[in-house]
Amino acid sequence: MTMLETFIKPMHPEGRKFVAIFAAISVVLFLIWEPLGWIGVGLTVWCYYFFRDPKRTTPTRDGLIISPADGVISLIEKAVPPRELGMEDRALTRVSVFMNVFNCHVNRAPIAGRVTAVAYRPGKFLNASLDKASEDNERNSLAIEMEDGRQIAVVQIAGLVARRIVCWTKPEHRLLTGERFGLIRFGSRVDVYLPDGVFPLVSVGQGMVAGETVIADLTSTEGARSGRTA
Repeated sequence: MTMLETFIKPMHPEGRKFVAIFAAISVVLFLIWEPLGWIGVGLTVWCYYFFRDPKRTTPTRDGLIISPADGVISLIEKAVPPRELGMEDRALTRVSVFMNVFNCHVNRAPIAGRVTAVAYRPGKFLNASLDKASEDNERNSLAIEMEDGRQIAVVQIAGLVARRIVCWTKPEHRLLTGERFGLIRFGSRVDVYLPDGVFPLVSVGQGMVAGETVIADLTSTEGARSGRTA
């Protein structure tokens, strides 16, 4: 990787119109008052950075469940997957990854499998770091069935400033681990519901890299991990 590639990442096509809008506003601000124009330039650069879509190196060993989003682990708790997915009505371990407005917002499949359901539900736009955001906020849910028949639920949740969830994956599509399946615009969260008996190998506050960080291992006998902040 060159020095230029380190700082300049490819942009996802979803961001092009937003960058164009920010750039046009910047031109108008320059005509009004030059300092305002430079503020607009800064916001345009931020918008480009928000929609960046860098390449990731995904671990390929069978059984690894990978983070679907960049950000930090905000919650690990027991919860029932969204009912609209039609999964079994019992509490599973839910791992929540919170994305702030500076994180990459392209979402990736946590594990390989067949998409058995995709369900969108409108809702509120509460702070995505809150527990009740999983129930009350706008969300888009996927159920992914692995080769052994077990399922994982992945839920895109809109946040305080997010107003658009994008998902280009359809039922019956087969995803690879780390494959891009959608994105959320401007601050949000992604929940992963682990299969019964699978424990997370991450702890609250830990940083995540979508498509790279291992959050659980189907073959592991290790219990849930704890962590400390130093």
